[in-house]
Amino acid sequence: APPHPHLVLAVATVLPGMGQVMNRQPMRGLMFVFFAVLLGAFTLKTAAPDVSFVGKTAGALFVWAMAMMDAYRTARLRRAIWERDTK
Repeated sequence: APPHPHLVLAVATVLPGMGQVMNRQPMRGLMFVFFAVLLGAFTLKTAAPDVSFVGKTAGALFVWAMAMMDAYRTARLRRAIWERDTK
């Protein structure tokens, strides 16, 4: 059985990219982590000195949020298909 979508969401909230690993999509998770680091470093480097921490890491936080939504959506779809096929 595929993991429960709420469990996948909880793991993806704590560790970016791990929700995709739980969904058996490790390369997709690795891509999310790569782009989170890339955009996080870019916004950290280009942000003005007086910008808050959230502003300086906005690129990484955006990719992290997208990874969470992607992991939850994939887990929900996989779980629904599994439940339909087992009935």
